Amino acid sequence: MHTQLDMLDNDLQRYLFLMDLQSRNQTLFYAVLMSDPARFMPLVYTPTVGEACQKFDHIFRSAHGLYLPITAKGRVKELLANWPQKDVRFIVVTDGERILGLGDLGVGGMGIPIGKLALYTAVAGVPPELTLPITLDVGTNNHTLLEDPLYLGLQQPRVRGEEYDAFIEEFVDAVQTMYPSSCIQWEDFANFNAVPILARYKDKICTYNDDIQGTAGVALAGIYGALRISGQKLTDQTFLFMGAGSAATGIAELISQAMVMEGLTIEQARARNWLFDINGLVESSRTDLADFQKPFAHDSKPCNSFVDAINMIKPQGIVGVSTVPKLFNQPVIEAMSAVNERPIIFPYSNPTSRSECTAEEAYKWSRGKAIFASGSPFQPVSYMGQTFVPGQGNNVYIFPAMGMAVLATDARRVTEQMFIVAAKAVAEQVNQAELDTGLIYPPQSQILDASLHTAARIAEYIFEQDLARVEKPADIEAHIRNMAYKPVYTN
Repeated sequence: MHTQLDMLDNDLQRYLFLMDLQSRNQTLFYAVLMSDPARFMPLVYTPTVGEACQKFDHIFRSAHGLYLPITAKGRVKELLANWPQKDVRFIVVTDGERILGLGDLGVGGMGIPIGKLALYTAVAGVPPELTLPITLDVGTNNHTLLEDPLYLGLQQPRVRGEEYDAFIEEFVDAVQTMYPSSCIQWEDFANFNAVPILARYKDKICTYNDDIQGTAGVALAGIYGALRISGQKLTDQTFLFMGAGSAATGIAELISQAMVMEGLTIEQARARNWLFDINGLVESSRTDLADFQKPFAHDSKPCNSFVDAINMIKPQGIVGVSTVPKLFNQPVIEAMSAVNERPIIFPYSNPTSRSECTAEEAYKWSRGKAIFASGSPFQPVSYMGQTFVPGQGNNVYIFPAMGMAVLATDARRVTEQMFIVAAKAVAEQVNQAELDTGLIYPPQSQILDASLHTAARIAEYIFEQDLARVEKPADIEAHIRNMAYKPVYTN
């Protein structure tokens, strides 16, 4: 199998090979992924899945998951009933409007739920038969797709407003009726839909948004790891975000909640998190802000230069969630290095082509001072006689473990605090030798063990908070490891 993959010309061909294998022989598919996760995760998910989603209609081989078109409103429950598995515990759902940093890809976004759920299994042992990828087809505003005769989705503009909200409501109600123990993970919705959907349902059902909360969890894990290198306290840090969408505000809010757990008030904590977008620094005099941005709009003079914002705010860390490449340029990295002994540089935008800077640029321009992690993988960097191992702040450290914890506890809700617990659990697994190379996340080669440990930590918290619907086992981690899927053939 490895030899056959090596013979292929590019990663998109390898992605297609693996997707075909998943259709034909699920056990072998997961055996391959779990044999070398550091090698295969980038093939079945970022960065390769971005290209696969862009070309989805032209490379389509076989259906995975369910497509629910808005033209079927009133019949969503009926369509869900066609899924052969009757015990579904995890649904990853997208409407395809904001796929990675690539924009509106319509039903081509189905590659994301398929890839995410494959990682639920390969990375944290969630049994694959309990998972269901779903795309809500509400149209597309991508004119290239609308004019493409091979496009597989509804060839109409996106539905907005009350009709859209009613369709989401029907979907949630149908899932609760059909699969009452399921957890819904919202994925790659546009900000103006993602934030209100999460707010509407997070206290009613078991649900979370990975772009908002999973991204926040892995960013916070990276910060905890970075603080192990710098030796500083979380409550002494200030962060500046390049980007002010749902990912930025989600990370900023989770950092704030973590700071509150260490003694700050929520107002003091939020004051240590600043946003910067296409219109400059997010500050209180601006009149173009959405409600979810306003908690981070602080009193300040307007500023349209990111470097000037760094010099004014003097943050310990910058976090890129802009989906615009190369914004962390040499003046930015040098400004961060001038105000910090060990600047935290996190270009988290995906895929690799959208990263705010490369690992080599960060280490070179900071003269080896940067504590670096990115959203997509970069190779080790040699600089001035030292080899740095850049960490990948990929949500894969968070959402599969969250899934396994929810499965093991049959949790009623997913809360913000569960992501803080997860972040701490991820960071505590990096040993000193790894920290010495600049690595702040557990090695991906060991990600199954890391995820099961993180899942156990989350599960402990779920039981402590009385959010579980099952009795607590004597040994939670042993219980989770026993539950984990193993890719072996059975008679």
